Amino acid sequence: MNSSYMITTFDNPFDPFEQFTQWFLFDVEKGYNTCSYLGRIARTSEQLSEEENDLEIERAIDEIIKYDFRNIYKKVKKKSSAA
Repeated sequence: MNSSYMITTFDNPFDPFEQFTQWFLFDVEKGYNTCSYLGRIARTSEQLSEEENDLEIERAIDEIIKYDFRNIYKKVKKKSSAA
């Protein structure tokens, strides 16, 4: 089993895995702009493998949460079967 991680806010009622559009619209409407924030923190690259980029995104999520003085973010996990 592999796990995928995403970041969300405690007040967002939508699942970022299954309801991304609604999740995104809620996030932007509240002024969080979480995707842009994550994009500034994560050091992903086309030269890295998908697995390496996934690990970097998870690292960036952890960093955002570590320094989240407003305590609004949380990390959510989705398990997927390895093919």
